[in-house]
Formats: sequence, structure tokens, C-alpha cells
Amino acid sequence: MTTTNQALLDWVAQTASLTKPERIHWCDGSEAEYQALIRLMLERGDLIALNQETYPDCYLHRSDPSDVARVEHLTFVCTPDRAEAGPNNNWMAPAEAHVKMDGLFAGCMRGRTMYVIPYCMGPIDSPYARCGVEITDSPYVVANMKLMTRMGRAALQRIEREGKFVRGLHSTGDLSPDRRFIMHFPQELLIQSVGSGYGGNALLGKKCHALRIASWQAQSEGWLAEHMLIVEIESPQGERHYLAAAFPSACGKTNLAMLIPPASQAGWKVRTIGDDIAWLHLDAQGQLRAINPESGYFGVVPGTNPKTNRNAFEMITHDTIFTNVAVTVDNEPWWEGKDKQRPATDWRGKPWTGGEGATAAHPNSRFTVAARQNPSYSPLADDPAGVPISAIIFGGRRRELAPLVYQARDWRHGVLVGASVASETTAAATGQVGVVRRDPMAMKPFCGYDFADYWAHWLSFAGKSTRLPKIFHVNWFRQDRDGNFMWPGFGDNLRVLRWIIDRCEGRAGARETAIGFLPGPKDMDLDGLGIDQQVMDSLLAVDAASWHQELTAIAGYFDGFGTKIPPALREELAGVKKRLG
Repeated sequence: MTTTNQALLDWVAQTASLTKPERIHWCDGSEAEYQALIRLMLERGDLIALNQETYPDCYLHRSDPSDVARVEHLTFVCTPDRAEAGPNNNWMAPAEAHVKMDGLFAGCMRGRTMYVIPYCMGPIDSPYARCGVEITDSPYVVANMKLMTRMGRAALQRIEREGKFVRGLHSTGDLSPDRRFIMHFPQELLIQSVGSGYGGNALLGKKCHALRIASWQAQSEGWLAEHMLIVEIESPQGERHYLAAAFPSACGKTNLAMLIPPASQAGWKVRTIGDDIAWLHLDAQGQLRAINPESGYFGVVPGTNPKTNRNAFEMITHDTIFTNVAVTVDNEPWWEGKDKQRPATDWRGKPWTGGEGATAAHPNSRFTVAARQNPSYSPLADDPAGVPISAIIFGGRRRELAPLVYQARDWRHGVLVGASVASETTAAATGQVGVVRRDPMAMKPFCGYDFADYWAHWLSFAGKSTRLPKIFHVNWFRQDRDGNFMWPGFGDNLRVLRWIIDRCEGRAGARETAIGFLPGPKDMDLDGLGIDQQVMDSLLAVDAASWHQELTAIAGYFDGFGTKIPPALREELAGVKKRLG
């Protein structure tokens, strides 16, 4: 397979001249090609076949111990003007970055195959989708891109029709942390990554394209590229609503995307459109519509079990690539929180001996799987028109401050709510409890330009449509004085989503507070939950003194962006403070 697009042919030829591969393979995205790659990696030892009776077509990849997560400190946005990248990004001048990367790419593919991967982020026929081409020397990357994107012949045909594509060049290099960089050149629609074979560092269609480059495109083209799940909620009467939600890490994002209604919510159905990324466009009627640009999941696996996320647990029992999990004596994948089996080897392949605080699977171990394997998969994930969004939800992990749920007063106030999203660290993550970290719109590692400009772009939508979604904030993690969670979470989060939907439809009451609209004692369905009224009062309380401290902290955070902060955000902040009294 090759192409008639001269710009693509020229770029492939230039890249081959620089990297010196032994051969060039144009990927067609076929099942035969995928199986050939699996066989090649099994022969080379890049993959290990797991128990094919209990986990058919499942394989384990062990990455280099130095290459197990995103490397945000080595990730750069390369714009001519440093101010365009903003204080939320590492910056390097484009000329300097090109010289550095050309030196690292020179001859890096000698003896290797150079794979050319045409791919489409979003349904092939969607006007909201965008195409890219990744060049890589890693068959592991090709296999994962097959599962994660619409990759191959159809994507190439769209590129030939449109003549536009994002370029991504990747090489594992020698995997040296000293020669590991991820560069983004937004004006050139170019991504370059070297020295890593792991996840988002190497699967350039994911965070690099679908968020960092796409957010830049979205700003100039008038849409939004966001780190959001998309979920479909259907009532027993058949009424459907679509919600987009943004959560920082460890705040239940995947669990919400694949929520299973409890027995108390009989007749309700929840389907997954997407678990990680949403591209949102206004249609001709001013309705904000969302597509999931991905077609697979690259999920964190520790903690996944039938209780926490049955859908995810079931979908990874076949046709899955695992990365850095442990293995049992029966050659099954294992991770902390899966079951009571004892692993035989850890994620490095060494005999597992245990020990206090030790983990057999890497805490960031992953699964890659096609979205269609999800039992709650919605066919609308492939709808070119996307789905109409009723509500946008932001959330964070706060022990005391944020109520269970509240609604922003309007779009502008909602942008403040999103811009001030924060979570408290847990001991498992950092050794310190309660350290507040700001993660606006859950986009801190992924926004491809200055956050102040990004917030201004969000604010601009108020003048583009009168049909914008309502904005909410949730917090499943309120704790009592003894450190016990006050809200049951998991499937019972549907009760909160139902209130959100009813607010969008004008069917549910609320009480007005300084921070927004909160449900009253009888506005939410709490039947059978067994929560004491005093507990619910605490879950829905707004403590003025604590919120004054929070507003001061938010103002201090905004100060880091200087005079570029949109005045509307300062005005909204002052409005909340005034209402608090």
C-alpha cells in the first residue's frame, strides 16, 4: 500500500533518508497485518503469550524499567513565541528543538522496519474527525494504534481526499532516559518523540495529537478538544442524555464512563461513548456535539475487578495487550486489586517475593483493547454526527470542601468552575495526604497552549450559542472525621447524574448558594440508600470560611498567568466571594 499524496510521499522519503531504516512498511490496518505483527513480536520476545485458554489472544509486553509512564518534564511545546506555550507547558524554540531531534533521529532506524501508519481520530466519515500519519520503528506501537484508532487504508483514503494530516515521527531509539524527548510543533502540525516505547509517549495519536495538537487546532477553528469521558444515560422511559465529564487522575473517570446501574436503579441503562477524550463542536443549530476520537482504551489496570468496574474487567479477558502487569503461576495476567491469587513473577519478570509496600504489577500498568469489547459500548461512538451534550461535568477529589454536586450559575461561571478544578493527593500517590493540586479542566498535562488563552477560548462560546450545555461539579470523595467516605459512589453515582439530567430538563429543584445550585433534601432520589440526613446535609454543605480560603488559593493560582487571565474569570471569582459575604 502506498499513496498519491505527494506531501506524504516526500515526508516519508525525507524521514527514511534521516533515520536509515532497513525497510519501509505502509500499514493497511488489516487483521492479517495485526496477527503478523503479533507473531513477529512473540518471536522477538517483545510480547509474551498469556494463558490462551483463559485469556485468548491476550499478550504481555514488558517495557524498559526506565520507560513506564508519561514523561511530562521531557515534553515540550515548540512555538516561536514562548508566551504562546504558556507557563503550563515546557517550551523550546522550534529551531533548537529541530536540531536536537534531527540529531537523535539520525540513523536511529538502522536494521529496523519503518512503519507508516495512516490513522483517523474519530469516525472515518465524520466532519469532526481529523487524520494523522505516525511513522515509527516499533511494531508494539503499530499494534496498539490498530486497537486505539481507525488505522489503515480507509484513513489514507481520507487523507488523500482532504490533503491534510498531522505528522508524527517516533522511534524507540536506544531507550536512554538521557535521549528521551517529546516535541510538539503546533504551527507545523508535527509531533516528534524519541527514546520511549511507552503509551502516550509513543502512541502519538492519543495525548499528543488528540489533545495537545488538537487543542491548538480547536482554538483556531472554534471547537474544543478535551480530556473528557462521554457517557449515554437512558431512562426506563427511553429518554437519552449524553454527558461529558472531566476528572483528574484517580477520580473515577473510567468507572463513570462504564457505570453499571445498581438494582435500586432498575430500568436505567448506561452506555460508553468514550472514556478519555472528547472533541466538541457546535452544529448549525448551536448544539454542542461530541465525538470520541479514539476507538479503543489504553487504561490503567490496577484496581480493576468485578466490583469496581465489571465492564472493564470483562472486556480485557480476550484480545488484549497488557503492559507491565504481573503473571500468575497459571500464566494469567495479575494486578493489585484483581483477586486473591498470588503472582509468580512481577512486572519485570522477576520471581515475586512480596514485601511491605511492594507491588507486583507496576502501578501504571495498562491494558489496550478495542472499544467494541466493552459490554456497555454504544454504537453511537461510530456516529459521524456525534452526540448532543446536555451537561458538562467537572470533578475532583476533595475530602471536605466541595459538595457532592453543584451546578454552575451559567456558562461563564462554569468556566471558572472548570478552571479551578483541583484534587487532593493520597498517601498511595505521594506519601503526603491532602496536598491540593490544580488541574484545570483535567487538562494540565495536555493543553497545547497557554491556559489563559485556553480559558478565554472556553469563555468565547457564551457568545456563539444560546444552547450550550449546563455545567456541574461533582465530588465523590467527601470524608467524615474518621476518614470514612460519606457517599457510596460507584453505581450509586447514577443518582447524582439523574439530578443533573433533571436540572438540564427543568424537572428538578435546587437551592441557590454562593457557589452555585445544590440539590435540596428531596431533589435527589435517595430511596434505599440508607444515608442519614445529617450525612447528606454534610455532603451538600457550603462552608463559607473554607470557601474563602479556596477562592484565595484560586486567585493565587491565576496570578501565575499574569495579565493574560481573562477579566471574566476574575469577575466571576469576585462574584462568588461577594455572595459568600
